[in-house]
Amino acid sequence: EAQQFAAALTRRLGLAEKYLLPAYEDTLYYLWKEGEQPVNVDLLGTDLKKPDERRRLVKLLAGDPGKPAGYALPLRRDEAGNGWQSCSWSFRRGHMFLAPGDSPMGLRLPLDALPWVAEEERDIEPQRDLFEPRPPLGDYYGEVMRRFSHFEVAEDAHPEIRQQQAAHNGKRTRQRVEVIHTALCVEARNGMLRVFMPPLTHIEHYLDLLATIELTAAKLKTAVRIEGYEPPRDWRIRKLAVTPDPGVIEVNINPAHNWQELVESTETLYAEARLARLGTEKFLLDGRHTGTGGGNHVTLGGATPSDSPFLRRPDLLRSLLTYWQHHPGLSTLFSGMFIGPTSQAPRVDEARDENLYELEIAFQQMPEGDVQQPWLVDRLLRNLLVDMTGNTHRAEFCIDKLYSPDSSTGRLGLVEFRAFEMPPHARMSLVQMLLLRTLIARFWKRPYRHRLVRWGTELHDRFMLPHYVWSDMKDVVCELQRDSYPFQLEWLAPFLEFRFPHYGSISVQDIRLDLNAALEPWHVLGEEMSSQGTARFVDSSVERVQVKVTGLKHERFVVTCNDRRVPLRNTGTHGEYVSGVRFRAWQPPSALHPTIRSHSPLVFDIIDTWNGRSIGGCTYHVAHPGGRHYDVFPVNAYEAETRRFSRFWNHGHHTGPLKPPPDTAQLASFFPEGHAPGPMAPPAEEINPEYPGTLDLRYRNKCD
Repeated sequence: EAQQFAAALTRRLGLAEKYLLPAYEDTLYYLWKEGEQPVNVDLLGTDLKKPDERRRLVKLLAGDPGKPAGYALPLRRDEAGNGWQSCSWSFRRGHMFLAPGDSPMGLRLPLDALPWVAEEERDIEPQRDLFEPRPPLGDYYGEVMRRFSHFEVAEDAHPEIRQQQAAHNGKRTRQRVEVIHTALCVEARNGMLRVFMPPLTHIEHYLDLLATIELTAAKLKTAVRIEGYEPPRDWRIRKLAVTPDPGVIEVNINPAHNWQELVESTETLYAEARLARLGTEKFLLDGRHTGTGGGNHVTLGGATPSDSPFLRRPDLLRSLLTYWQHHPGLSTLFSGMFIGPTSQAPRVDEARDENLYELEIAFQQMPEGDVQQPWLVDRLLRNLLVDMTGNTHRAEFCIDKLYSPDSSTGRLGLVEFRAFEMPPHARMSLVQMLLLRTLIARFWKRPYRHRLVRWGTELHDRFMLPHYVWSDMKDVVCELQRDSYPFQLEWLAPFLEFRFPHYGSISVQDIRLDLNAALEPWHVLGEEMSSQGTARFVDSSVERVQVKVTGLKHERFVVTCNDRRVPLRNTGTHGEYVSGVRFRAWQPPSALHPTIRSHSPLVFDIIDTWNGRSIGGCTYHVAHPGGRHYDVFPVNAYEAETRRFSRFWNHGHHTGPLKPPPDTAQLASFFPEGHAPGPMAPPAEEINPEYPGTLDLRYRNKCD
């Protein structure tokens, strides 16, 4: 079937069948001659300890070594004749043997065995300019049918007719002398006939070849599967790419031209993922809700590269960079668990202290309004929007596909916002898109021109806590509303609860203490040898919680954590204070400070300094206090919720997930008891000059 399809496809392309070359599996196990059984099986030359080698040997010995594995047709586009060209391949061994492996045939061709022109004498084919005007794509099926209709010959035609056609096809390719190093491959694998597409530079050529394959399959009534090189990038076609990634499946949806199209694409994606039993959320061992770790990266640009707003108006990207730098809440509210200078999307002011100074110099060189130099914005910012190692892709604002100087495939006029994690619901994803669209519309009308803020350590001291993140988002929404954009703050409330879950709260007299999750930048450790080779671990053993107290008389009451005073900071509201507590949740063998033990449980107390006694407190356990911590992750949301609120089960029949009472909605690891009531002297006040608003249980002042 593969031979019949390859021969028919060759004829439909207007090429001679003599160029069609069978390919055989090349093994080191035996030598054979065509038409004979395998001989001289060399088992000693095979590493039978490897499972892959054993499976391959069994497969080869059970099959027919004299049978071709597939057929290859050397192929490339003939620009002069507006058709396809081929040539003859010859090898020293007389046959073409594929490289050992189980991958598609097109990836195992022995191209190194072909004659090559010296590298300095090769004709370098220029890449296609994405800024050139392109006509609409035509009807390639009709063109293929008209172009090659006179080459079609019935399968039962007289042999003389077939010989005449073969001779005619040979005349079309007799002038070809240069060896072609790209090929179309046809093979039967895993019960399916597969066609491997060669690399092409023009979408018109790809569609022409694809139409030829489909018409051939329709004529032979044969189902085929297309594989190989993807179509050339072209803004005239819509593309949906599904790529396996470690732990997740990456889906790149086609660009949306308007808001309605974006809503439809997003809702359809979530619905189809649910039907395929895929989700955008997962649960930790204790049942806490979190994201999958996959990014909901937003890519913005124009319908064509020349229409990109970032190439036409470089000040638009400057406005977005400045606004994000002024509002750290935009970088943390929508991010994943792994943030900080070594994450996948570090901020422009993280880890490189001089970067802001250099960025301001670049902003001074950036003109206002429309510019005629599309390369200007890339040249000014390419070396500044990078991570610690200079990687242009691992940045919060990724511009490696804006106007890359390397190749035309990187000149797409696109800016990728990478500090967005995949939210659990389609409407939450749409809110992210709506916020971006609103900010771009605002800055397009009125650019945002201000000096950059030197946050220093305050960036991680304040904006890791949900209180300051939410306060920052209030300012963003208020500014939008003042400019007549009706964006509502409550639309962002699900992100706050999802990103900073509430652990628990206590009320003592007129004082209320709330405990919420906070963010923590995880550090990448030094290189170590592992069973898989050299690796760099991430210190995820350090966590942070937010302590928020309302109704507190600061001159009388203090809050302590594990007998150390919490540095409460007033929020601007009378009687309301907030602080962060940084602690080691568990003690791994490889960590930033491996000798510091776990600080769990965290015991909080509210101490009356006038009477020298504790009036109440609470306790937060990272793991089960009785040592019965879970070893496997929850299988679904029902089990996760029972783990989170296991101490509030309601007995009886239930038709849905268990819901705790509203006034007791706290984690099972949170206990509304602190130290035993009694005399308690308040600890001395500690001052951390680097992080004045955070109690780091790992750090002690040298003056103590």
